[in-house]
Amino acid sequence: MTYPTTIDENAPVIADHTIRIAAPVERIWQLHTDIGGWPAWLSAIPQARLDGPVAPGTTFHWTTAGMSIDSTVYAVDTAHRILWGGPAHGITGIHEWTFTEDGDGVVVRTRESWAGEPVDADRDNLAAALDASLVTWLDALKEAAEQEDHRP
Repeated sequence: MTYPTTIDENAPVIADHTIRIAAPVERIWQLHTDIGGWPAWLSAIPQARLDGPVAPGTTFHWTTAGMSIDSTVYAVDTAHRILWGGPAHGITGIHEWTFTEDGDGVVVRTRESWAGEPVDADRDNLAAALDASLVTWLDALKEAAEQEDHRP
């Protein structure tokens, strides 16, 4: 099966956010790819379940904003990049996360594209919702990773 290799650069909605986290990349990666553990630190996702290893072709199931979503992992470069996506409620989403070491921390960038009839019908509101959700996700990841970092 052929999977996307990046977000849909031509999608009507694209969100792009970055945050710097003062924690080791291994810790951040572990939190982010422990999909079943998301609800413990990300209240916007009350349920999440991974159906196998974090590897291309593996599916995971999660809920957010009252929606049940099934996503497929498209690409993984351990501790550097993960790409996933799939259709949900008429929207085709593709979500990329990158992790770049930066001195004593890590720059985490998330980019997500949305396309489909619901997006075409309500682009501005859905773009705002996506932006808000990604900022919330990054802030929660930062808080969780930095709380667990016990370096002096």
